[in-house]
Amino acid sequence: MKHMKIVASAALALGVAASSAGAQEMSFFRIGTGGTAGTYYPIGGLLANAISNPPGSRSCEEGGSCGVPGLVASALSANGSVANINAIAGGTLESGFSQSDVATWAYTGTGIWEGKPAVESLRAIANLYPESIHLIASAESGISTVADLKGKRVSMDEPGSGTLVDARIILDGYGLSEEDITPEFLKPDQAADRMRDGAMDAFFFVGGYPAGAISELASQHDVKVIPISCDDAPKICEEFKFFAEDTVPGGTYEGNADDVTTLSVGAQWITSAEQPEDLIYEITKALWNDNTRKQLDAGHAKGKLITKDTALNGIGVPLHPGAEKFYKEAGLLQ
Repeated sequence: MKHMKIVASAALALGVAASSAGAQEMSFFRIGTGGTAGTYYPIGGLLANAISNPPGSRSCEEGGSCGVPGLVASALSANGSVANINAIAGGTLESGFSQSDVATWAYTGTGIWEGKPAVESLRAIANLYPESIHLIASAESGISTVADLKGKRVSMDEPGSGTLVDARIILDGYGLSEEDITPEFLKPDQAADRMRDGAMDAFFFVGGYPAGAISELASQHDVKVIPISCDDAPKICEEFKFFAEDTVPGGTYEGNADDVTTLSVGAQWITSAEQPEDLIYEITKALWNDNTRKQLDAGHAKGKLITKDTALNGIGVPLHPGAEKFYKEAGLLQ
């Protein structure tokens, strides 16, 4: 009987909350991210929190949520760019994060999407931040350059990830292939565990720095961030224009005091043309309000790089009409 009273009280409280929310309807919006040890997942959590405003919440003006009224957003751990695009195309995700290269290939049916149906319904909400290509090697491995990977045990990241795509491009740019290494296909945290145990020489990871799995590994094991440069491998940047020069600053990872040259691609928030224009407009508006700015600045090192001024950089798929409407109102589009 006591248990029934608790349930009844909870139901009554829920009814009061629903009543106070008036006729506001609750809706759900999922954001596909990456593995929990990468950058997509924590950034996804920040954005989900920023755009959410469940029924019954205090208004933004009263110090409450400044998200989309009635919206409950959630960040889901997933296998990264390729998997997120497939899920959006299949209708099992409302949105997700993708590298700019992978999104462009999917929309145009080129690159890794050649021979597969183009995902013509793919639409962009915003470019978020640059994703740095990390090549992490055990100090004991003797690896100092990409060319030194020959004959080594190297994790290329898991199938379905954008990292795997870029790792293959980089190997090819330096005159190597998977036949020249002992490849494995693991998430970065799994690869890091193997490296601690002496069973992995190097692994690739594409994401914003500092990456949690790499920071943790570097605090326990001597590792090196290996440089990747278009000066050393010009074929990469000549053929793939979406790569940009980047630098992992010295001190980002323990034991690596000097800046390291690498490449980057853009992390982008994508959705489907099937999503309602009004909803995506409100989500884009919530993404760029002042309250979200505070959350991004305080929530993650890459959050500071997510700015309205760079929201349209490197986007190779059409903007969603709702996002386009916002950017025109904001004066970022004609």
